[in-house]
Amino acid sequence: MKKWIYKSLVVSVALLSFGLITPNHEIWANFEESRHNQSTLDRPSDNHIASAYQLDDILVDEKPLPTTDYFVSAAKEQSYIKFGTRVGPVIEQEFETKIFPKIEEAIATTIERVGEEKLRNLTITEKPSGDYAEKIFHLVDANSQKDIIRFHVRTENRPFEGYYYNFHYHTYEDNYSKHYNLGDIYWSKNTPPKWLS
Repeated sequence: MKKWIYKSLVVSVALLSFGLITPNHEIWANFEESRHNQSTLDRPSDNHIASAYQLDDILVDEKPLPTTDYFVSAAKEQSYIKFGTRVGPVIEQEFETKIFPKIEEAIATTIERVGEEKLRNLTITEKPSGDYAEKIFHLVDANSQKDIIRFHVRTENRPFEGYYYNFHYHTYEDNYSKHYNLGDIYWSKNTPPKWLS
């Protein structure tokens, strides 16, 4: 092979592999050996096998399984985004002790049920709804875009008692029809502020 073609090939491979295969990488030494000695291609050596494994390790970038801790941490973050600066500080203590442990338990149970293949594609939504809408976050199968579990909080005005926040979730198993109650937090008799405020 002409020298300029060889140099062009080395440079283009270095650029296309984002620097993983540099001009002084072992693969080029093997390439030059095979160019001078065609019999090397007939019989794989340990060096070629090692290069193949090394290249295979670089090319196969398996996405690690998300953990329960990842989803729990993201759930807490999305909850406080939903509460905003006006609601969050008022209900924080009761939410942390009464509601969030049940959210953690529901997430852990769901992750155990979905299996490894669905878990690999499970994501958490990152836009809680504002105004007086219920959505806090959903766990979603990224492939099918189907919600696995939906966590909501509803503002309820109970006559003669005042306003409560009702935390609950829905699952895909019953087509999101049943409310699985996580608990209530009392606000006051005054109208609560809108979410995200």
